[in-house]
Order: sequence, then C-alpha cells, then structure tokens
Amino acid sequence: MDDAVRLESLAKTYGSGDSVVTALRDIRVSFPKGNFTAVMGPSGSGKSTLLQCAAGLDRPSSGRVFIDGTDIAELSETQLTKFRRESTGFAFQAFNLLPSLTAEQNVALPVRLAGRKPDRRTVQQVLAQVGLEKKAGSRPGQLSGGQQQRVAIARALVTRPAVLFADEPTGALDLTTGRELLDVLRKLVDSPADDGLSTVVMVTHDPNVASFADRVLFLADGSLVGELISPTSEAVAARMAELAVPKC
Repeated sequence: MDDAVRLESLAKTYGSGDSVVTALRDIRVSFPKGNFTAVMGPSGSGKSTLLQCAAGLDRPSSGRVFIDGTDIAELSETQLTKFRRESTGFAFQAFNLLPSLTAEQNVALPVRLAGRKPDRRTVQQVLAQVGLEKKAGSRPGQLSGGQQQRVAIARALVTRPAVLFADEPTGALDLTTGRELLDVLRKLVDSPADDGLSTVVMVTHDPNVASFADRVLFLADGSLVGELISPTSEAVAARMAELAVPKC
C-alpha cells in the first residue's frame, strides 16, 4: 500500500431538507506515503472539513476513508478513537499545550492518556526531530510561539503515526518562525527517522506556506478543482486568484 490516506467518493453534508449544506462533493484523492501535500481554496471551500474527514475527526456523509490501509468507516467510535490516537497525528493553529507541564511532559501526554507509560527515549527522539532536545525541561511560557508549535508537532509524532494532519500550523506565527516550522515539516518528510513520519497533509491559505509542499490540491465549493506538483508561491497565488474570480 503506497497511500498513507485514500478518499473514495467522499461527501459531507450538514442539515436536511431545504436547509441542507454540501461541504464536500465526491472527493476522490490519495495522499501517498513520503509526500507533503497542501490543501488550499477560498474561504468556505471545504478545506478544514476535508482535513477533519480524512483524519477521522468527523464522519463523512458518504464515501470511504482509508488510513494506512484501514477503512475507518468500519470502526466503532471507541475503535476510531484508539486508531486516531495511534495512527494519526494532529497539529492546529492553536498550540494547546498545558502550561504547567514541561515540553517533555506535554509530548508524553498522548501516551499517558492512552493508559501507557511513555518511553522517555521516544519522547527525546521526537523532540530532537523538531530541534528542541535542549528545551525538554522548559514550560510553554518559557518558549517562543514557534518553539511551542514545534512541541505540539513533537506531541503529534510521539505515537509514530502514519500521517500528520496540520490545519493552518503557521497561522499564529510570524514569517521567520513560520518558516522554521515549515523547515521542520519538510525534514520530517524528506529525512524521517527509522520509524518516523514521512507523510504530511496540511491546510493553509498562504501561497508561500504551500510552496513547501510536494503538491497542492485546490478546492472550490466542496469539489477538487486541480492540483500543482512542485509548486512555487507565484504559481499557487495565480491559481488562487483564478479561483477567487466569480463565475458568470
């Protein structure tokens, strides 16, 4: 299986009758292992909904989602929760770190919540992957915004997931720290640890951020409308400008 994630005829609607809203329409796409994919589109195009359904955070109205070969539609809520915890990682714009815990303790938290004793060597390894091995004993208040987001990335990696889903991970960062974080994500794909992550799916609105990916998928009105391979920020910006022009 060469796909970390595969979506088959995915659709998502909200409401019913005359008030039904279609967020996603017949999405068919794969996210290969060892690949960094950015998802873009105008506001309301379905980007976050796509990410949430692909990650198993939300159930689609129809269609199927395969993560590392597992059809998550076949899983009960309890099974899905366990599967997400072990096979997927999540990073969002908000860091969501516990201020009273050190970086090392924040990273180990998902393992503790799963009822297991954290392996300190693994925790130290993922902190090293994001360049924060020397900050293991620091609390969030002692770290910059970029460092806090890197701790959040390390926390997402501690279970050695098949894929990392990131929703606007640079949204709360300035240009310099945002680039540092993107360099970390790029390295996770290009030079993964022996048992580490090599697949990233990221939602962003920023063409410069998207240019760090191997490809960019474009959404409009809940449908996939194109992609760019080896994108440049200029090419991404031009495509987004086209999507922003109302159709006559």
